[in-house]
Amino acid sequence: MDLEDQVSAFINRHDMLRGEERVLIALSGGPDSVCLLLMLHALKTEYSLQLHAAYIDHGLRPEETPKERAFCADLCRHYDVTFHTESIKVKAHQEEYGTNLQEAARELRYQRFEEIAARIGAHRIALGHNLNDQAETFMMRLLRGSGPGGLTGIPPVRGHIIRPLMCLSREQIEGYLEQEGIAFVVDSSNEKDVYLRNRIRSQLMPVLTELNPNVLETFERTTEVMREEERYFGIQVTKAMMRLITRKTDDAIELFLSPLMTLDTVILRRVLRRAIDETRGLRGIGFTHVEDIIHLIRESDAGGRVHLPHGIRAIKKYATLLITAEPPVTLGEFTLEAGVSLPLPEVELLISATLHDTLPSEAEDDDTKHAAVFDADKVKFPLIVRSRRDGDFFYPRGFGKRKKLQDFFVDEKVPRDERGAVPVVASGDDIIWLAGYRASETAAPEDESKRFVLLKAELLRRGAGE
Repeated sequence: MDLEDQVSAFINRHDMLRGEERVLIALSGGPDSVCLLLMLHALKTEYSLQLHAAYIDHGLRPEETPKERAFCADLCRHYDVTFHTESIKVKAHQEEYGTNLQEAARELRYQRFEEIAARIGAHRIALGHNLNDQAETFMMRLLRGSGPGGLTGIPPVRGHIIRPLMCLSREQIEGYLEQEGIAFVVDSSNEKDVYLRNRIRSQLMPVLTELNPNVLETFERTTEVMREEERYFGIQVTKAMMRLITRKTDDAIELFLSPLMTLDTVILRRVLRRAIDETRGLRGIGFTHVEDIIHLIRESDAGGRVHLPHGIRAIKKYATLLITAEPPVTLGEFTLEAGVSLPLPEVELLISATLHDTLPSEAEDDDTKHAAVFDADKVKFPLIVRSRRDGDFFYPRGFGKRKKLQDFFVDEKVPRDERGAVPVVASGDDIIWLAGYRASETAAPEDESKRFVLLKAELLRRGAGE
């Protein structure tokens, strides 16, 4: 069977094309993408395809890019393939999100292919991954500690993304191009051993091939079996998730804790990876991160948390586990007049201040978390409601001396990323209340006090203040 027949059979086996599709080819000018264009061009009539190709300038090799772009344009012109070229800013993306260079390039590249495909109405995006890429990806993820899901490797089909060359080795691809007399360009970054994939390619794969000449096929069979098992587990995870989710947004998902704690570890790992993936994505999330969350669920007290890559946090609450990529809340600055209620939607609280001629019953309660009474003649209105500031201090009631807010939060085990969300209520320059935690001795009522102000913090009812 020649290579074109082999690729056609692989396409049919995985139902990649059904005919009369518009296909966008990811074209870099390298041997894999050039072979991909030639193969799809050869199958163009059989599948009634409309072919487009896109070259993406990553802005990383300005001395090589013009030559590559011109080569790709000429290739497309020769084979009557509509050519598109666009640029992405990889280094800026890397700096903004803190990813490595290759990861940033991949994320932006896929995003741009999706945008072009949407613009031209492409039904499929074809990528040139091959058997060597599959083996290298498997080893790279294994070395980084990926779980079974990561070891499924690169799928031949994912949504509308297809990889028709996943049945061919790099040697077969380059041999085919040499036989056909087709040139290609070489990306110099593929020769640098600073990248893990390149080191696996140049140093590890030759050793594995010596031990097992059929190592590429072995990796492909292994990943295929693991993909089939993951599909089964995926069904079980979907069933589990249906009874676990209590709240979900674009950047956060909250799961009921009790049923989560009873799950078998095999399913629990997959549930957590699904939750993370729906929150922000699994890029940079390794097996050890998931194990840390399992330890959080089973061993930590309420309020414990695990920090993951890309700003994701797993927080154990009393009844739920929250996985969120939402940035920690920091309150702005607001004024609070007597007789007024101040909604704080960011922290779901309603702060109110009311004046009284007699001592409110709340003054008898030593717990000043949610309500606190002060001498109205010692309080300066309007009160200021804000977040903490460097150097803040107050005089906690019952403590007897001054205390820095920083030290108070540490003693109260307030997580660092939640401290900016604690409402600090100040009268002039003096902090008189940390809403939800403790009142200050400052402006506390005394026996001779004649007027009183009651501060309360209540949960903000949905729709209040809107």
